[in-house]
Amino acid sequence: MRVLLPLDDAAADLATVGGKGASLARLTRAGLPVPGGFHITTEAYRAFAADFRDRILDAAAAGDAAGIAALFAGHDMPAAVAAEIRTAYEAMGDDVPVAVRSSATAEDLPGMSFAGQQDTYLNIRGEALLDAVKRCWASLWNARAIAYREQNGVPHDDVALAVVVQELVDADAAGVMFTANPVNGAREEIVINASWGLGEAVVGGQVTPDTVVVRHGAVTESRIGDKTVMTVRTPSGTREEPVPEELRRRAVLDPAQAAELAGVGSRIEELYGTPMDVEWARRDGSFFIVQARPITGLKQPVEEWNDSLKGENLWTGGNLGEAIPDVMTPVTWSFVRMFIHEAMAASALPGFDLVGNIGGRFYMNLSVMYTMAVSLGMRSRLSAVEQIFGKLPPGLDVPLLKVSRWEILKKVVPLGIDIQKRVRTNLKGMPAFLATARRQAEELRARVATMETGPELAALWEREIEPYVVTSCRMLEAAGRQGGATLVYTRDKLRKMMGDVDAEAMLTGVNIDGELASLGPVIGLGRLARGEIDRDTFAQLYGHRGPHEFEVSIPRPGEDPAWIDAQLAGLRDVSADTEALLARQKKAREEAWARFAQRYPRKEARMRDRVTRWNKVVRDRETARSENMRAFWVLRAFVLRAGELTGHGDDLFFLYLEEILGLLRGDTSALERVPARRATYEMYAALPPYPTLIVGHFDPVRWAADPDRRGDIYDARGGSAPVSDTVTGFPGAPGIVEGVARVISSPEDGDRLKPGEILVTTLTNIGWTPMFPRAAAVVTDMGAPLSHASIVARELGIPAVVGTGNATMRLHDGDRVRVDGEAGTVELLG
Repeated sequence: MRVLLPLDDAAADLATVGGKGASLARLTRAGLPVPGGFHITTEAYRAFAADFRDRILDAAAAGDAAGIAALFAGHDMPAAVAAEIRTAYEAMGDDVPVAVRSSATAEDLPGMSFAGQQDTYLNIRGEALLDAVKRCWASLWNARAIAYREQNGVPHDDVALAVVVQELVDADAAGVMFTANPVNGAREEIVINASWGLGEAVVGGQVTPDTVVVRHGAVTESRIGDKTVMTVRTPSGTREEPVPEELRRRAVLDPAQAAELAGVGSRIEELYGTPMDVEWARRDGSFFIVQARPITGLKQPVEEWNDSLKGENLWTGGNLGEAIPDVMTPVTWSFVRMFIHEAMAASALPGFDLVGNIGGRFYMNLSVMYTMAVSLGMRSRLSAVEQIFGKLPPGLDVPLLKVSRWEILKKVVPLGIDIQKRVRTNLKGMPAFLATARRQAEELRARVATMETGPELAALWEREIEPYVVTSCRMLEAAGRQGGATLVYTRDKLRKMMGDVDAEAMLTGVNIDGELASLGPVIGLGRLARGEIDRDTFAQLYGHRGPHEFEVSIPRPGEDPAWIDAQLAGLRDVSADTEALLARQKKAREEAWARFAQRYPRKEARMRDRVTRWNKVVRDRETARSENMRAFWVLRAFVLRAGELTGHGDDLFFLYLEEILGLLRGDTSALERVPARRATYEMYAALPPYPTLIVGHFDPVRWAADPDRRGDIYDARGGSAPVSDTVTGFPGAPGIVEGVARVISSPEDGDRLKPGEILVTTLTNIGWTPMFPRAAAVVTDMGAPLSHASIVARELGIPAVVGTGNATMRLHDGDRVRVDGEAGTVELLG
């Protein structure tokens, strides 16, 4: 039997000397400043407790910790064991004060620390050592330790206790050091707690210590604690004493000392390969390490995805933000940036961030657009921006970029010429592209599935997938830019000539000469319900469209039979189906045109031609957008196959595109960033949707924790306009309806909307379309006359008020309201 081991012995492992002892041995062998001493092994403990082990286990099962303590106190230590301990202690010097530390075999493990569960005795001398060792052994069975083991599923009959006997550092200061920030999980921050005297007051929580944060070798934060008590040595042990008044508010460590101690912490973390919880002491300016264990319960580190920090800009989640409503995974953000670069050439303007990622969500920078409009003398055209992105609150001062008019002109004019050339070229090729796009997408998805190796898939990306996606995006840009200002100004002109109701009716009928893509899923569901098409055909035609169609980590409706079932179930509740709504709107449209012809007989033909162009622009834009979303299904298939071929599955959603291509070719270095990115995504996804408008620096986590947060606007400058008591917005589609409000936060909750209720929500996109036939009216926080909710509601003849900013704040489930889609108002009836 080995009773003792030197402190640095290579045989000092977990089973022999417990967790604390094994750690101290490892630190000592690595040359770190550990006070000298020796181990009393678990074999010595077992030899001592062998005669009454069964009685210990019975008492533990009964929860009788006091009875176990009496058992230990009533037994003498074997003479041979006692003799070896005395000899080792005497070799340390004459009457040396020591610390007697418990070290259990179930201690300082990666998932459980057992910190503080067993006992430590300080300033022990001479014959008191043997009694302290016995009390340490007994502490394996105190009430805390028994309860902790049971809580963590550690069997009592598996544990044993070693003891570490070390020279006691007569410390003038001591504390705890965490080599990663235990509050926010930041791995690059070392946090040091420091107080006067021995470390027990800090470890035991009796004192508020100094806190010093060291980052990359420099102190970045320092808070002085009110250090009221300290642990000091006495002839018979230790005691707590008041800290002298002159030391209470004095820093224990100066910056140089903090940096030196952090350097020791970095060496310990490097030795163990994991963040560590370190107990330290200082004597005469020298640091000593008295314990080190892995940090348990450490937050997963997170990244910061926040382009609002780049400057004081006005960001909007309107328009494209409605189409991309989710917190984006990193690979989706890669694809969205590609989409923006190709479908919005103006985003390539050098030196300007037209789009951004704020807390994982997509935003556009209105400060760029307003600066360009002002610089180009087009301030009067800013009303067109509101038609697309939604209204700004009255009095909101839009921060403009600090750039000269000449610099704007120098960059915008050449870019504008290039865009016009590109659009003209792509418009010529658009009919051919749209005619073959679906077949091309299906063939590419099938080809992705046949790839057998990573390099093959990477080559397919470069050879076929990327060019197809780029072309798809450029066709969407061309479709959206054809007709110039037709969409905005045709609507305004008709409203002036005929009033809102007739104007909106005359602008419907986009679906006459060919299916409007935004209505595709709901029309397709009707055909499926009537048996005109089967499920495979529905998935083929419409399975790429849904509420989360940009987010490639989420299955498409065509991959999810449950989605189709849920939508069909909703249709069964609708008394007037989509076809009936379209027929009703057709009659309203014809009657409005008849009134126009009677009032302006000489202008009818010209106006009909203009509205036909309107309809073609809308239809082409929606068709190109639909095919672009089909391309995103190809992108999803690419990422899924890459996950299969590399064996890393859905981890790839948390890599950027270039990292996935590198992984396919054998570079695995990016995988180490996956845990942090997954944690970042989960953190942001757990927060409520952010405000539609953001001005300046925005912290999503801090905002979400504010009980007075607003969902319409956040202005870091302060002084935002008060939340309106009325609910007003854009007239999205005319008509007046009274009914029960149903506030729905996501399309997955759509079954809560009953026929004839008024749908109230933050935003809608095509994934919400199957709900529209059930709704008596639609009210949204976000949106504009050219947003999805407006277009689809007009086509179906459903009253809509969009872009209210505050509907979901002011209206509640079950409220009775009157929606006036012509005036753009929502009235609470009480």
